[in-house]
Amino acid sequence: MNVNLPSKVVECQNFVNGKWLTPKGEKIEITSPYNGKIIGTFQSTTKSEVDLAIEAAHFAQQSWAATPMKERTKVMFEFRNILLRDLEEITHIKCSESGKCFEEGKAGLMKGIEVLEFAIALQNMDLGGRVEVSRGVSCEYRREALGVVANITPFNFPAMVPMWTIPIALTLGNAYIWKPSEKTPLTSMKIASALKEAGLPDGLFQVLQGAKETVEAIIDNKHVKAVGFVGSTKIARAVYDRGTQLGKRVLALGGAKNHIVLLPDASPDLAGIGISDSFTGCAGQRCMAASVLLAVGDVDSHIKKIVERASSMTLGKDMGAIITNSQKEFLHSAIERAVKAGASILLDGRNAKAPQGMEEGNWLGPTVLDQVKAGSEAAGIELFGPIISIIRCKDISEAMKIENSVDYGNACSVFTQSGALAEKVIRLASTGMVGVNVGVPVPREPFSFGGVNASKYGHGDITGQHSLDFWSNIKKVTMKWEKQNDNNWMS
Repeated sequence: MNVNLPSKVVECQNFVNGKWLTPKGEKIEITSPYNGKIIGTFQSTTKSEVDLAIEAAHFAQQSWAATPMKERTKVMFEFRNILLRDLEEITHIKCSESGKCFEEGKAGLMKGIEVLEFAIALQNMDLGGRVEVSRGVSCEYRREALGVVANITPFNFPAMVPMWTIPIALTLGNAYIWKPSEKTPLTSMKIASALKEAGLPDGLFQVLQGAKETVEAIIDNKHVKAVGFVGSTKIARAVYDRGTQLGKRVLALGGAKNHIVLLPDASPDLAGIGISDSFTGCAGQRCMAASVLLAVGDVDSHIKKIVERASSMTLGKDMGAIITNSQKEFLHSAIERAVKAGASILLDGRNAKAPQGMEEGNWLGPTVLDQVKAGSEAAGIELFGPIISIIRCKDISEAMKIENSVDYGNACSVFTQSGALAEKVIRLASTGMVGVNVGVPVPREPFSFGGVNASKYGHGDITGQHSLDFWSNIKKVTMKWEKQNDNNWMS
């Protein structure tokens, strides 16, 4: 095992106005997926505590919005330096509570730092615009902060997902309220400490620990102008409905059931690595994981490569643990139900060996199900584990009909050496992100992240260039300084 677990139980606190405070609500324990032992505790934030924290953020934001972007960016640049300095320490913390193995935990934090670097570059990119639209008349736009914004983040990426939004929202001049997952609050304390050390003024970044009641109090607060969310589709819809009914801007990313189309002309080595790593990475607990393999024609040699690659994974080193024991048991039963529905098992992760000394952890190895029927649970429900379901298809048309039949719309990939066939999948896929010979088609900045259909509620994307309009307002200014002799309808 390559993750260092905390040597003692950590008391997680709120970070409000630059100070650490213990909330007064219900006490909740955090267990490590690696061994099932308690590694932290926290008390949930009450509504009155939420309101006080947001009031302080509202007050602090007004002077921050008046600070030139170049000065705000200096804080973000120092924040980046601190995160890189403490990269290994933060990675160990986030892995201990989320169940990730070290290298994928580190990669997730580096992706978050990439978004931070995009935010740092905004001072040179997002310069507004001014045009003389008629004689003596000019129009321009100015980007202005919303005020106080909030983000509710999931357990599976304790650092990366919040880092999708923290740098951009703060750089644009907002104050930021963060409610981390109640399963993974330890990482939030390190990020808050890094921002304070970087010189961010007190009150602009508040961390509020809690569960459902805390989320509702944040959304309901009158000063919160926008809410970001990443999690299950059911909760995403609930957050979207609650926020929009109050007239707030909401972007809630939900679940997924991602398909990979495997064609006979694909490179066996490229497909074997790319598809295996897609469904086993993060133990399948990510919204971009491959979930269904649409096997078109004779691709048995490719599937053999996928199984060989997945079989080589060592738990604790190459693949992490499942977040809770109850989720592990759900995945075990889902495998059993798939077999009863007619699927065959090419690789059974229930037999995988747990790391030495971690036998009490939540372990499930890579699992490959073949002959899965379209429309079955394994084919249509987000299982959120290292399980891939193979559906045999006679041609691309059948494969894409199956892909289009699910409610979700995060990602679809195709493995092929034909540009024409790849383009057909790109055009027909009902998803927000498409990959060609890429198992996890996450865009790099400034290209933005976001799905469609039941994978997203709200408009726009949560990262990249398209996220700027979510975290800010555009003020349009039309100016005229003197009367013109040749008046027209514009002047």
